[in-house]
Amino acid sequence: MILAGCGSAPADRHNSTDVMFLQMSLEYIAQGDRVAEPASQRAGDARVRVLTAELHEQWARESTQMRGRLGDWDEPVEADPDTGVHAGHGDLHSLRASDIAELTAAQGDAFDRTAVNMLLGHLHNVVQVARMEAAGGRDPQVKALAEAMTATRQEQIRRLLTLQAAATMGS
Repeated sequence: MILAGCGSAPADRHNSTDVMFLQMSLEYIAQGDRVAEPASQRAGDARVRVLTAELHEQWARESTQMRGRLGDWDEPVEADPDTGVHAGHGDLHSLRASDIAELTAAQGDAFDRTAVNMLLGHLHNVVQVARMEAAGGRDPQVKALAEAMTATRQEQIRRLLTLQAAATMGS
């Protein structure tokens, strides 16, 4: 008697949501670095410099892990932009060239406020993408990464909100 499935390959441990999450997260890391890198150097508030340097280091570690996972699955690091593969995933805002130009042109306290505001929106979007993964992903390691990213980003958002409030209060 031949048993069905005997010797067959194990069930696929990942799905399109896992791939989408990793691809979108890598894009968000690249975008976030366009704010965090200059802010870690130019921000007048040392707390902004410290937080953005932490973000840059964290994103470097995460992107290495994400690229490795996609490589393990023979999936591209970037989705084909012509396929609309990520259409309908929340219509989340991406940083535009005009956003980066605004940041580059800002000076002093205006630079700090602009960087903090951009990072708040950016991190919020990352949390939304991570929640999509937690809800619809299949790969346990990628889901765990999404859950860890959600917790970490929420703490970073809290810190940024504290900085934003301090700037509003003039301290």
